[in-house]
Amino acid sequence: MTGAKRKKKSLPWSKMRIPRCEDFKQWCRRRLPILEWATHYSLKESLLPDTVSGMMLAVQQVAQGLAFAVLSSVHPVFGLYGSLFPAIIYAIFGMGRHVATGTFALTSLISANAVERLVPLSSQNLTTHSNTSVLGLSDFEMQRIGVAAAVSFLGGVIQVAMFVLQLGSATFLITEPVVSAMTTGAATHVVTSQAKYLLGMKMPHISGPLGFFYIYAYIFKNIKSVQLEALLLSLLSIVVLVLVKELNEQFKRKIKIVLPVDLVLMIAASFTCYCTNMENTYGLEVVGHIPKGIPPPRAPPMNILSAVITEAFGVALVGYVASLALAQGSAKKFRYSVDDNQEFLAHGLSNVIASFFFCIPSAAAMGRTAGLYSTGAKTQVACLISCIFVLIVIYTIGPLLYWLPMCVLASIIVVGLKGMLIQFRDLKRYWNVDKIDWGIWVSTYIFTICFAANVGLLFGGVCTTAIVIGRFPRAKTLSTKNMKEMEFKVKTEMDDETLQRVKIISINNPLVFLNAKKFHNDIMNIIQKENTGNQPLDEIRKYEQSTLVSSLSGVCNEEATQPCLNPKCSLVLDCSGLTFSDYTGVSMLVEVYMDCKNKSVDVSLVHCTASLIKAMKYCGNLDSEKPIFFESVSAAISNIHLNKNLSILSDHSEI
Repeated sequence: MTGAKRKKKSLPWSKMRIPRCEDFKQWCRRRLPILEWATHYSLKESLLPDTVSGMMLAVQQVAQGLAFAVLSSVHPVFGLYGSLFPAIIYAIFGMGRHVATGTFALTSLISANAVERLVPLSSQNLTTHSNTSVLGLSDFEMQRIGVAAAVSFLGGVIQVAMFVLQLGSATFLITEPVVSAMTTGAATHVVTSQAKYLLGMKMPHISGPLGFFYIYAYIFKNIKSVQLEALLLSLLSIVVLVLVKELNEQFKRKIKIVLPVDLVLMIAASFTCYCTNMENTYGLEVVGHIPKGIPPPRAPPMNILSAVITEAFGVALVGYVASLALAQGSAKKFRYSVDDNQEFLAHGLSNVIASFFFCIPSAAAMGRTAGLYSTGAKTQVACLISCIFVLIVIYTIGPLLYWLPMCVLASIIVVGLKGMLIQFRDLKRYWNVDKIDWGIWVSTYIFTICFAANVGLLFGGVCTTAIVIGRFPRAKTLSTKNMKEMEFKVKTEMDDETLQRVKIISINNPLVFLNAKKFHNDIMNIIQKENTGNQPLDEIRKYEQSTLVSSLSGVCNEEATQPCLNPKCSLVLDCSGLTFSDYTGVSMLVEVYMDCKNKSVDVSLVHCTASLIKAMKYCGNLDSEKPIFFESVSAAISNIHLNKNLSILSDHSEI
């Protein structure tokens, strides 16, 4: 008996297999994406565009690094470090090949709250200048970067913990309207925080609930203290930046290298300020001394971690959500995949490791990522090349930026946020597609500007989930049809070959952000499965009764997972059970249509409501030459049969 018991106990251990070398290689490829794309890197095709993109990106990294460091209430030189180390770490662990990680306006604004609270400006007179201080900076500056580094460290630890808990799969709760509203609101906060530099005003740090309105109340109350020279220089800088960037965008196809207007403006403004001595003559605030080199690594102060936990959570959530949206956008644009959990690890390590090198919290920025698109970057090699140029600035060019006016730096920040601010145009699209998403966008934006980006993000996620839960009980789950009539029409009017090429799937649940991604994956799996054999004609009834989305998680029936039987097949989506959809669901339907079109699969949609047809036409560029919406399944199949006969006639005419 004892021997039998021992055998039973040892049974689970016998099932475990010893890890092999191949398993370790697969794990490394999965957790170190650089090993996957670097082995297939083409020097001939990719090195030149990556080099050009890296040079342009370095200009943005330097300008935004200096600016966002000031936004984070630390010395500008620490922004240069924040543009270097996180970019290197993300290039190794990140999956977004066109994502530019570095200093970020939203995370800098959040960390500034902790810096100003724990090391206020009033304590500057209480600290002394130490000769043993890092890079010759004052103890006050080192205390401030210590707080910012602690926020970065703890925020990164939270992101790594979320990776361990596999919480990346929960990001579908944060919909596109919520991310758009949150980033737009946070960009509005950043512009407001730069008002004091644009106007040349001395202003105390104002934060907290409704701080957005208190800042403007202070400005209007002290409007007479506006420095005219700073205001004129700010307006001139903004006009030049916007005008040149618009010209670059219009003529980017005719010119191979765009003009780095940020760099030109920084050099011109610094030279002009130096020659005219604006700092002393007009009292214009400048960047000041930027020391050379990189200090030895030092651990962030661990004794203040409990005091910055609120800001750390804000940095972890806001930075990750904004970065993931950019990574998914680039993956969709250039057709590769991004693992949500791996992005948690990549950004977590970018914050944790970089915090030991005096870096402020980092994330991916929309302006830099858009810059990589426009300059034709191929891989993360562009970001690594930009790090080389940032390193050159740190060791050689940095001290020459002493005379750079702060109002010019603030102008570069404001213009760099253009991509976020023009997201106001999304309101028209949300109104035409789903008015509930429009309301969520507006309410999330209001919460963001009234409180903070992390509060707006949480409100938007909770609000979206609550609304969908409230709408689901009213949704129908099944649709009824006269199956015999439809089957009779199909059998008498169509030939066998046409029937074998048609895949009919009915959607019997709402299509919203909760199941939209699974819906797309299920459709793509159906199309990509290998042909295992022809199905008989009487299987058409099973086709019609198959349900793609049978529950909130979007599980496919066995019939729905049958492969398309020919290289060029047709897909009929029966939307009679699709009782309602949100913006994410409509966008996913359009994406399914476009993906199928690229795979030479004709898609027809039947039993669609008028609102769904209007939303899909507004949301995407659908094929206007041939119809895709039909009143019934039999009408869709008749159209497929007609198109087949026309294609046969055209083939004969070509012969």
